[in-house]
This record gives sequence, structure tokens and C-alpha cells, in this order.
Amino acid sequence: MKKALLVISFGTRYPETLKNNIEACEQQLAAVFADRELFRAFTSGMIIHKLRQRDGIHIDTPHDALSRLYHAGYHDVAVQCLHIINGDEYEKVLREVERFRPLFKRLVLGAPLLSHFDDYLQLMQALRHQLPRLAENESVVFMGHGTTHPAFSAYACLDHLMNHAHFPARVGAVESYPELALIIKGLKAQKIRKVYLMPLMLVAGDHAIHDMASNEAGSWKSQLGQAGIVAVPWLQGLGENPMIRQMFVDHLSHALHDQEAAS
Repeated sequence: MKKALLVISFGTRYPETLKNNIEACEQQLAAVFADRELFRAFTSGMIIHKLRQRDGIHIDTPHDALSRLYHAGYHDVAVQCLHIINGDEYEKVLREVERFRPLFKRLVLGAPLLSHFDDYLQLMQALRHQLPRLAENESVVFMGHGTTHPAFSAYACLDHLMNHAHFPARVGAVESYPELALIIKGLKAQKIRKVYLMPLMLVAGDHAIHDMASNEAGSWKSQLGQAGIVAVPWLQGLGENPMIRQMFVDHLSHALHDQEAAS
């Protein structure tokens, strides 16, 4: 029976970021599930279009990838998404998986990074390994993407858990709560004078480069500077962290095990 491993991410248009984050996750997954042939899909139509126009590179959508696998005669497909939360992008994948499920003998979907309570605790352990050495009046600020989807609460939950565990970091989101103004208020209350900015995103893409790290007036770096807090950007996506990559491996392992136990 032909077996496939389909790894789905939002995507990126930056080749180096693709290699260091998405490909790194794909290869760690492929090494564990070595009996499966590896395939890739992106959920961002804009990035798929950009890569096709700019570089002549074709990347499948989740629908196209599953259709291609079905017509190529694959009967057993394990899908792992590299999304951080159970938001809109993950639901795109979930809808396609449910649509194609009747066509395969087995079609399994691994959960996003933050899907269960233990995921938050594991993520904090993983993030601790990428923190710089911090002085007494220094901290880290993680930038999440944010979303209008109800799953936006994941960012606030992680921020709350970090605070409860005395983890030297705060979590904000570009497009939802917790907003940067709230994070700045908390940093001032802690008398923090310097922060390291890191993306809470799989890749260090446009949001990290422009909204977080640039010298543009509205960037997080600039806003923190205006508030009297020195901000030092670290452009490292979560996919560069091997412990986070392992979390995706574990999620797919659990999904496959649960499916086998149920059948």
C-alpha cells in the first residue's frame, strides 16, 4: 500500500526561511515516518501565487495535494500541519481532509502546535532553550500573528502561563489580543528596560521583518523604543527550534496511534 506524508504550512516567500523552518520540520517528520513519501502544501494562496510568478515554483494547496495523492494511487496518507493554533488556516486543512477522507483507506491529520494544555508547557520548555542570557531588567517579547478566529485566546493563555511560571517573556499578537500596548504596560510595571523580540510564528517572514523588527514608525521595535524600552530583534522562526519540530512529530504520532486504536 502506497503511503504518503503530507506536510502543510502557511508558507513563506523567503527561500532561506523556507529552508531553515519549513524544510527543517519536513525533514524531521520524514526521518521519523521514513516509510512514507514526503509531499508539501501551503495554505496561503497569495504565497503560492507569488512563488509561481517570481520563481516559477509550483506549490500545491491542500486540496490539490490530496487530489494529486489520490490520483497517484496513495491509499494511506498522514497529514501534519505546521500551524501554531487551531485557527482559520488549520480549519482550511481540516475541511479538505474531511472532504477527501472517503477516498483513502487511511487519512490522518496531526494537530497544530498549541492544541492541548500540555502543548503550552512543552512549548515553554522548548522556547527556554532559545532565550538569550538575560540581565535583571531584561525580558523577551514573542510576537504572535493573531486572528479574528476564537482561537486567538491561545496567545493570552500562553502569556498567562508564562507569567504564572515566572518565565521571562511576554506574548503579544499583531492582529488580536494581547495587543502591544498591554505588553508595554506590563513591561513598564516590571521596570524592564530592554527586550529581545522573537516571532511566535513558524517562520520569520513579513510580519517578523516589517511589523516586528523594522525601523518603521509602527513596528514593535519602534513602539517599544518610543516607550523607553530598547528592543533587539531576533529573526528566528519556531521551525528552527528542534524541540518544537519534535512537537509536530509527536502530534502526528499521536494521531496515527489514536486512529489505529479506534480501528
